[in-house]
Amino acid sequence: MKKARSKEKPEPLKRRIRRWVLRTLGVLVALPVVLTLLYSVVPPYSSLMLFRVVTGQPVWREWVPLEEISINLQSSVVVSEDATFCTHGGVDWPAVRGQAWKLFEGKRPRGASTITMQLAKNLFLWNDRDYLRKVLEVPLAMLIDTVLSKRRVLEIYLNVAEWGPGIFGVEAASRTFFGKSAAKLSATQASLLATALPNPIARNPAKPSSGHRRLAGINRSRAQVAGEVLNCISAPER
Repeated sequence: MKKARSKEKPEPLKRRIRRWVLRTLGVLVALPVVLTLLYSVVPPYSSLMLFRVVTGQPVWREWVPLEEISINLQSSVVVSEDATFCTHGGVDWPAVRGQAWKLFEGKRPRGASTITMQLAKNLFLWNDRDYLRKVLEVPLAMLIDTVLSKRRVLEIYLNVAEWGPGIFGVEAASRTFFGKSAAKLSATQASLLATALPNPIARNPAKPSSGHRRLAGINRSRAQVAGEVLNCISAPER
């Protein structure tokens, strides 16, 4: 008589958990890479935009290519948010080291986020300020800078940035606050929009406070003498 086949021993629970964890980590690592490649040709939604859609809150965003966004706005945003945008690889390491030293000395660090790091947060992370999010921003920003051109980074950023509750992207912001397309923004209007970005809920570009107006004036002056701040944003070939 043939002996009955012995039943296979069930896989130990510890090994199953480890395999599940490794697969999950693999997906979490691969997903930003796949999405970033996709975003090189497809207009993305930010994580905040998706959250608002899922929770039934309104979202207004009209995607416009970079060539249809006023150069005034492009310059004002880069000067305000990331003056070394064209020279770093996604992360401004001298600025990061400077803020890290402040933290070690017990001082309150200020933001050292580049436009690319802010884009990483907008696309893949959350808005709460915490050190974990800051740590995750660094490799994601380096990935974005490697895969996407500077022109595409700025284009996506200006189309997903929040300018007010439910108002995303410069076209929606320009039409909301100034009743015109982003292509027609004046230098003053561009500076008001750019300096609203650090606090878009409290700052209204159409009705700026005296403090907001002062910041916009400083931004406009700096943008006018910025020179080659946008030298990495070459016009697309026709």
